[in-house]
Amino acid sequence: MDGMRADMHSRPVKRIAVLGSTGSIGEQTLDVAAQHPDTLSVVALSAGSRAQRLCEQARQFGVKACALADEQAARQVRQDGLVPAGMDLGVGADAIEALVRLPEVDLVVNALVGAAGLRASYETLRAGKVLALANKESLVVGGELLTSLVDTGSGMPAGGQLLPIDSEHGAIFQCLAGEGLDQVTRLWVTASGGPFRGRTREQLQTVTAAQALAHPTWNMGPKITIDSATLMNKGLEVIEAHHLFALPYDKISVVVHPQSAIHSMVEFVDGSVKAHLGTTDMRIPIQYALSYPDRWSAPVQPLDFCQMGSLDFFPPDTTTFRCLALARAAGERGGTLPCAMNAANEVAVAAFLADRIGYLAIADTVEAVMDACDVEAVTSVEQLGAVDAWARARASEYCANLN
Repeated sequence: MDGMRADMHSRPVKRIAVLGSTGSIGEQTLDVAAQHPDTLSVVALSAGSRAQRLCEQARQFGVKACALADEQAARQVRQDGLVPAGMDLGVGADAIEALVRLPEVDLVVNALVGAAGLRASYETLRAGKVLALANKESLVVGGELLTSLVDTGSGMPAGGQLLPIDSEHGAIFQCLAGEGLDQVTRLWVTASGGPFRGRTREQLQTVTAAQALAHPTWNMGPKITIDSATLMNKGLEVIEAHHLFALPYDKISVVVHPQSAIHSMVEFVDGSVKAHLGTTDMRIPIQYALSYPDRWSAPVQPLDFCQMGSLDFFPPDTTTFRCLALARAAGERGGTLPCAMNAANEVAVAAFLADRIGYLAIADTVEAVMDACDVEAVTSVEQLGAVDAWARARASEYCANLN
């Protein structure tokens, strides 16, 4: 036991940058870091517009390198004298990307929202660092580019390491430990079904953003919560799984599991199935990505099997919740189509949250942009940026014409 304690205390400190630190995943990441001060050191933070909260976090963890996407918000905290002494506050996307290249950063938690996270993911891996990825749009939009930068241990030029923070992909990652991909027959990505499970299209015509934001099992940010309500998040996760685990789409299935106790499953050639179960708290997959390959003491209360009750499973209703089928179709076609699909969805979700379009119009907008997309092979981050801009303009025009 004494030897074990000595080994635990001799573990090197991981120096982490948290991008999107004021969002749901970012805040929970910092909570995990606060619970493990001997093994995690927060050295860089970024946020969108919540400048005051960013300054509070920087003061709490003694962080000097910070960046804000919103120039006006940065100007305001400077005027109000809220920036801690010695803190370097950069502004804009370039400043956020510069954080991942800092020599004192070992691991980057990318919890940015939307396609804006792609370049930060790309720069992290290109710098040969560990990317703990919560920004699913990075892999959806630029999966081929990112996976080409991952160190596979093959002797190729140095690349980074990619670890999933998504509960579903973190679960699959753990179920695959020690297993060969050639022994896998199917990945089962579980879905809660969101707040509208079981409703018809007619019933969904009048649902509000407030109703869609009332998720039954997970506490998440508004964009991903709406994606859960449309099942778009499962479509994005199918594309993510394809890139993360190098399996074809016909080996990746979605199953609705309302209790969210099983976070995903892996089925093997002999009929065995490994399932990953745990409390519905994102601090568990966040901590595993930070502690990997070790396991640390639980950041939350463990699952109580005696209180869990039943476990139910249903096929997803892709006729009513069309975004899942649209995302899968984009992934299967590949190239620049997932980028266009994702951009259209981001625009449509924002319009729905602002009460400019109805719930069902989200899928209609995505489909219209996908139909208009001239699909090409992915060649660069710059190309994807151009496709993203085109798709956003097209989606905005479509949403405006609905009114």
